[in-house]
Amino acid sequence: MTTDESDKMAVMNAWLDAVCAELGVDRSVMDANTTGLLDLIRDVAHGPSRPGAPMTAFLVGLASATASADPAVQAQTVADRVAAVNRLVAGWSTTGPVAH
Repeated sequence: MTTDESDKMAVMNAWLDAVCAELGVDRSVMDANTTGLLDLIRDVAHGPSRPGAPMTAFLVGLASATASADPAVQAQTVADRVAAVNRLVAGWSTTGPVAH
């Protein structure tokens, strides 16, 4: 990782620390899922929909928060399900799903 990238990650982590503190969210839940979520959001942004990437992150968070399971485990489960959908849409045209 370059220094520039390290600096960006440090700023991101400081920002996330502050937001977690403000919202009363356990930062360890985010830490347990950061790599997987960043990978998922990257794949969505570079795949089916760039503007859909932040909305996908919101939906993963929403689905995780409404579940009764451990939030860290649930976030991974939800992210895995969304990744499966992302693999499914790889064959879509740029205008949406293809009728079969």
